[in-house]
Amino acid sequence: MKLPIVTIDAFTKKPFSGNPAAVCLLENELSSDQMQMIAIEMNLSETAFVSRTAEDDSFGLRWFTPAAEVDLCGHATLASAYWMVESGLVKAGKIIRFQTRSGELRVKSDGDWMEMDFPLLPTQIETHPVFKKDFFGFPIKSAAKLRSNWIIELENAEAVESCSPDFTLVKKHSEEGIIITASGKDSFDIYSRYFAPNLGIDEDPVTGFAHCALMDFWFQGIGKISLKGYQASKRGGVLYLEKREDRVILRGQAVKVLSGEIEF
Repeated sequence: MKLPIVTIDAFTKKPFSGNPAAVCLLENELSSDQMQMIAIEMNLSETAFVSRTAEDDSFGLRWFTPAAEVDLCGHATLASAYWMVESGLVKAGKIIRFQTRSGELRVKSDGDWMEMDFPLLPTQIETHPVFKKDFFGFPIKSAAKLRSNWIIELENAEAVESCSPDFTLVKKHSEEGIIITASGKDSFDIYSRYFAPNLGIDEDPVTGFAHCALMDFWFQGIGKISLKGYQASKRGGVLYLEKREDRVILRGQAVKVLSGEIEF
C-alpha cells in the first residue's frame, strides 16, 4: 500500500521552524496499529490522519505521537487544515469540521492564517507534589493542574528560555507532561514551553493544546481574553489566542516542507 504523506511546519511561515507534523489524507481505512506504526516511522511529535465522512465538509481526524494516540493536538490540526486547503480538497475560507476524540473542531482559512475553534481546557490552581518551590533551579510563582498535565509559572520569560529540565524526573512526576510559562517580553503577552516525555516528546516545539489551557490559566491570573503567545523552544512559534466563553480561538500560520509517499 502506498499512502500520500506531507510534512507541514505549523505556527510559522518560515520553513524549519514552528512545529512539524506529518499529515495523511486517507482514501482507505487504516487500523489504529497501522496509524501508530506510521507515526513511529515519521518520528515527529504528531502524525495526523484525516478521513472522509458522509458529509462533504466534515472529516475524521486522529493524532498519534510516536508513543500513543492523543485526545487533542493543535499544530497537527492546523497542518491538516492547511494542507486540505492547499491541495484543493477544501475551498479557502470554508469552515472545515473535524470529528475528533475532543468533539467537533472547526477550522477555516483567513488569507495566510488558519483560525481554529478549540475547547478551553480548565485549570485548577494547585501545588505540584514534587516541584513545590523551584523547577530545576528556577523559582515557581504558581502552578495549576489540568487533565494529565501541569502548568508551572516561572518568574519571567528569561527563566522559561533558560530552563533545562531533567526529562527523567519530568516523566516520573507527570502523567503526560509539564507546561512552563511566564509573562512575555517584547510584543508577546506570554512565553511557554512544553515537556512531554511520557508521550515520547521530550520537548514539543509549539503546542496548540497547551495554549487551550494557558488561555484559561492566564485569564484567571490577569483577566485578558486575547493573548499573543510565543513558545520558546529551539524552533519557536507564534500563536494568537482569544477566549470565547468555553472555547479558544487559536490563530497561526503554516508552510509545507516535504511531500511524498509512505509504502507498507
